[in-house]
Amino acid sequence: TGLTTAQRVVTVQEGPLYRVRGSHVTLWCKVSGYQGPAEQNFQWSIYLPSAPEREVQIVSTVDPSFPYAIYTQRVRGRGIFVERLQGDAVLLHITELQERDAGQYECHTPNTDERYFGSYSAKTSLIVIPDTLSASMAPQALSYMEGDTVELTCEVSKSTAQHTHLSVGWYLLQGAEEHHAKEILTLSKDFILKPGPSYEQRFLEGAVQLNKVGNTTYKLIIRGVKQSDQGQLYCKAAEWIEDPDETWKDISYNQTERTWLAVLSQGRDLSVDITAAERSLSEGDTLQLSCVVRAPESSNFKVIWLLNDMEVARVDPHGVLIWEEEYEKRAKLGQLQAFKPSNTVYVLTIYEVGLKDKGTYQCSVSEMKTPGDLHSIQTDVSSGIQVNVKPTESHMRLSVSTSTPQVTAGDPLILHCEVQGATSPVSLRWWHLPPQQPGRRVLVATMEGDGTLSLGSAYQDGRARGSPRLQKESSGTFTLVIPSTLGEDDGGQYQCEATHWSRGRNWTGKGEAAVTVSPVGLGLQATLRSRIATVSYGQSFELFCQVAASHALKEVPLSVRWLFQPSPPTGPLQELVQVFPNGTVVWGTAQPHFQGKAQLVKTDTSFRLHIHSALPANEGTYQCEVEVWRRNILPLGQPAASSSSNAVGIKVVLPESKLQVATKDSSVEIASGTTAIECKIVFAQNNSQFAVTWYLLPLAGATPLQIVRANYSSILEYGSEFSSPAQKSRFLSQRVSSNIFQLQILSANPGDQGSYYCVVEEWLWLVDGWYKLGEGTSGRTTLKFELSEHGLQMNKTNHSISAREGEEVTLPCRLQGALPPGSRLSATWFQVKSSGRDSALLTLQHDGTVEYPQELLAARLFLRRPSAGDFSLTLSSVERGDAGAYYCQLQEWQQQGEGKDWAVQALAHSGYTQLTTIPPESTVLSRICSSLPLLNFILYLPLVLILLLVLAVFYWYCKFRK
Repeated sequence: TGLTTAQRVVTVQEGPLYRVRGSHVTLWCKVSGYQGPAEQNFQWSIYLPSAPEREVQIVSTVDPSFPYAIYTQRVRGRGIFVERLQGDAVLLHITELQERDAGQYECHTPNTDERYFGSYSAKTSLIVIPDTLSASMAPQALSYMEGDTVELTCEVSKSTAQHTHLSVGWYLLQGAEEHHAKEILTLSKDFILKPGPSYEQRFLEGAVQLNKVGNTTYKLIIRGVKQSDQGQLYCKAAEWIEDPDETWKDISYNQTERTWLAVLSQGRDLSVDITAAERSLSEGDTLQLSCVVRAPESSNFKVIWLLNDMEVARVDPHGVLIWEEEYEKRAKLGQLQAFKPSNTVYVLTIYEVGLKDKGTYQCSVSEMKTPGDLHSIQTDVSSGIQVNVKPTESHMRLSVSTSTPQVTAGDPLILHCEVQGATSPVSLRWWHLPPQQPGRRVLVATMEGDGTLSLGSAYQDGRARGSPRLQKESSGTFTLVIPSTLGEDDGGQYQCEATHWSRGRNWTGKGEAAVTVSPVGLGLQATLRSRIATVSYGQSFELFCQVAASHALKEVPLSVRWLFQPSPPTGPLQELVQVFPNGTVVWGTAQPHFQGKAQLVKTDTSFRLHIHSALPANEGTYQCEVEVWRRNILPLGQPAASSSSNAVGIKVVLPESKLQVATKDSSVEIASGTTAIECKIVFAQNNSQFAVTWYLLPLAGATPLQIVRANYSSILEYGSEFSSPAQKSRFLSQRVSSNIFQLQILSANPGDQGSYYCVVEEWLWLVDGWYKLGEGTSGRTTLKFELSEHGLQMNKTNHSISAREGEEVTLPCRLQGALPPGSRLSATWFQVKSSGRDSALLTLQHDGTVEYPQELLAARLFLRRPSAGDFSLTLSSVERGDAGAYYCQLQEWQQQGEGKDWAVQALAHSGYTQLTTIPPESTVLSRICSSLPLLNFILYLPLVLILLLVLAVFYWYCKFRK
């Protein structure tokens, strides 16, 4: 056998417990089976009916910071506290139960064990019910002679919905303090009569009885009243309920006002007793004095009432009342009353006493047995009654709290102000104390005593915060609701100011509650993700835009804007669609094809974009942009915050290309005429279309030159080197069968030599357009010319020529020797290009026609032909761009027979001529210096002018002499 570890068990008072609002409530909790110190700690929390899953911390035996803001003030003020009964047992005290204290209470004990084993908390339910218990009895001042029978009645009622019992007891107070009261007789909750110790014998003798008359009336009967029965009598009722543990709990008390009972002894001399229902009063209370005259036989009396030896009123033997002037005014206003209920009892009543009414009251009595025979008896000062009137103190108490201590901008604020102890209707004002402006108060709302409501000027425009509501929940509970907070400025202290009027004076109480308002969208962050980054054509994909913030986003207005940038990028991100908080969807115009393919889904904290059957047009970069607004405000206006997510790239993979192009190299040798280069597709999908681009790699070039491209619609596009009409007419691309393309080269010449190849692109129509699946490059076909130069002799000497821009220059090209009979010549001039394929400038065909491949140069090129073998080229208006190397190429043509075509028999080309251009002379001085006559004229001009001046002077001199 081994030792067994005890299991921790926390036990709490069994519920549900019904308790009355305003009462002092206790809940017990204890723990057993624990390890660790003998003194265990306890923590109490509540789960409110409005949020049964949310724990609200109330009080702890170990952590002063444990209470939530809604309970902090009550815990600090000992309105809620924990009493330790022993080390492992405590009582939770709520000294004044409020309606908002209803809920499920949890008692938790922090772990002190070596390991968790057992239960560490327990719960019980507390239900708050209204206090319906009522006990009433009219206050009186009664005088009886010893031996008389006294009867008093008390009305007790309740209207509690739960099953409860009542206990009713009568008590005698002969001192100033309540705990000195003697119990006379009580009817218990079990309907048993129990006398107090001082009245037990008289109860057994039947001299003291308590009878229930009807449903609500309880009558006390005292037979043979004694001097010891003199004092203040009152009735006290209690309401009891049976708890789930089968014990009975008193949940409410109420007691009546007091009746003053004076018991006079049976004597032979005239005597006077003065009594008061209450000697210690507050301003506004009612003072009732009774003057009881005892005489051996019936007589007529004159009674004078005095205060501090000053007459107040008198009653003559005939019962006529005479007031002193000062008191007569108050009597006419109903503030004073004096009457004679019997021949031996005189009563003075002052309603709403003031401080001036305190002092010693005396009753002076004069007995008149026969007319004119007056025997006067006046009580001594000591026999008077000292009445104390204290300044009125308000018993009004305020408790201010909030059920929304921490909110986000846009959330409502709910504030409670509970007023207790007010004796008249309360007028209420709510103020906001902005933390940014110390000392300033902003009026929120007002409720007058008659229920009239008004709003402060800052809260009258309902468009900002909504219209605040101030309502009276019960007799003393007021609730202020501000539907929507604007921002942090709405945080701070909210002050409840309650005022009530009583007995001519007003009393004001204040209380405050603090709230914190966080900006909406604080910490707003959008994160975009996708389960897959690469999708196949026709496959669906989803994008998830997750939204997070420093506060809960439930019911917070959110909008999302989905953005897209195609691949490759064509500019800034384009708006696909925007979803507004009210569900409105607005599609962008930049990518209209998304509208029919996209599905939009929204939850509290995420947005989802589902794209059906992905197309290549859906490939690109996606981003989401989230905006958040304050709650409870329409129209929305500007968003309070926004956040852009990270970018997520989606790649759409097209169907795999099956294209295969023949890659075998070949060569073609020709002497002249037309030739064709072949491009063959070995394999491709049946429904594909093809774009074919032909390239030439010149013999001396390193960079391929694009000749012509035929797209999938057979539209031709020539490269820059082959864009002239002459070139376009010689190079033709055509499709000769379903899988063979040809490049036709008409009138081929040696300048066309080089390696030719094609690049084939496979294109497929996919729903919304043509898409390129892949491409293939063919093998190379080398074109060569096989011609001899035995019949043609040319000067191959290289030359260098300089020409000034704007002038004319001639480039030499001459045939040496004679042509065979029947032969003709053609000549072509070339300019050497860095690309490796020299540019043809002019061609003189064998039939004498001239072609200008470079149309822009046609007007400046001339073949002078001073002789049959001279093919020199004249270039007019030389430009800077004309600088470079030039050469000419001659071809010998012979007709193959009568009526047959001409064919090239031989070719030769000249040496290279390097042309250097010189900038034009641009200054006047250089032009003058270059012209000798003009220079001489300028040099002799001053001498000529001086000579003319001398001749003019001489002429005028001779004229004046004559």
